[in-house]
Amino acid sequence: MLGTALAVALASLPAAPPAGEAVQRTEEIGRSAQGRAITAIRVGNPRAPRKVLVVGEIHGTEVAGRAVTRRLRRARPPRGTELWLIDDANPDGAAARRRQNARGVDLNRNFSVGWRGGGRAFETYYPGAAPFSEPESRAVRDLTLRIRPRVTVWYHQQLRLVTKRTGGDTRLEALYARRSGLPHRRLDPLPGTATSWQNRTVPGSTAFVVELPGGELSARSTRRHAGAALTVARAIAPPPTVRRRISFGEDRKRQMRAYARRHYGIDSFALDRPRVIVEHYTASNSFDSAYDTFARNRPDPELGELPGVCAHYVIDRRGRIYDLVPTNIMCRHTVGLNYTAIGIEHVGTSDGQVLSNRRQIAASLRLTRHLQGRYGIRTGDVIGHNENRSHRLHREQVARLRRQTHGDFRRASMRRYRRALARLPAPASV
Repeated sequence: MLGTALAVALASLPAAPPAGEAVQRTEEIGRSAQGRAITAIRVGNPRAPRKVLVVGEIHGTEVAGRAVTRRLRRARPPRGTELWLIDDANPDGAAARRRQNARGVDLNRNFSVGWRGGGRAFETYYPGAAPFSEPESRAVRDLTLRIRPRVTVWYHQQLRLVTKRTGGDTRLEALYARRSGLPHRRLDPLPGTATSWQNRTVPGSTAFVVELPGGELSARSTRRHAGAALTVARAIAPPPTVRRRISFGEDRKRQMRAYARRHYGIDSFALDRPRVIVEHYTASNSFDSAYDTFARNRPDPELGELPGVCAHYVIDRRGRIYDLVPTNIMCRHTVGLNYTAIGIEHVGTSDGQVLSNRRQIAASLRLTRHLQGRYGIRTGDVIGHNENRSHRLHREQVARLRRQTHGDFRRASMRRYRRALARLPAPASV
């Protein structure tokens, strides 16, 4: 069932990207050797934390990808992402129907990583006099360093494949391959390519090549490849959340600070550096009942302490994620780890009930992966509530609580959960 949930977590958008009045901006990023403008079309929210760069062509004889970038102008990017679309990275070559730019340089051999000199202008793979000797490659380099895209897709022709293990996240390559129907294959490394340069130079990013078939793309193929690009964008997008904050005013902060002093020796209510994510279930069947429990701030029955229990997020049975408490504030959800852990509650009454709900667990995986990237939390530090005592950061000054644990999200369940989590694309910092 977790395999199905993983598929839902990476669920593709419809084959045809949704058309409509997408917000577009045009930006000139440079000029070609002959002075032609190299432009990027920006689609989506410019404040979005994740950027996706798609390049239609860099070789003037391989221009089918321009149909995909033009199709994507009408797309609505997933929330939290912005598309940057370059139809022509080599406008002089496209105008002359020539692989190289106007100075006879193969631009996809002109990047610095692995650059290898030699040859003469207009030879097929002539790399130029030096790395980044050409204005076109410098324009792409400067844009990439400025926007630091999480993913870049480069279209070429005509090998009919998606390149494998080019130095980025191979799970994103595989996702595009599955969605587009192209095989995912490894090619011998080439010197001075744009993808090798980005994967080596921009930490946390993934650049890969899509080799389209020869000739023009059909309308159906164009839709399929645009859908594949959006699928990748969705995979790296922050998950949608509903803000439903519980009251965490000065009284509750003061109570949390006193709790932290007593239990951890920390004189603060702030969660300064989360290093753990703890998965829970609510032992109830509705979000409203869980919300009421967390919002009313009642003393716990065991020690009679305040503040009451709470969690940073609750995920309901439909897979909707509710944001209850800012992640820079401690929540009381896990004995021994509240000082360093983010708490995620799942509406349900057992591990099996939660893990078998594909929408709920898919939302959980996406949220957890997002938080891992945001705070640099390792997959091994994503634990179940039942695993609290065995975690290396467990810390409790109240003697009677040092051995306390709970029954939700036991080790066997979390092994399955962590395996599914590790198959998602690597988390990205935002």
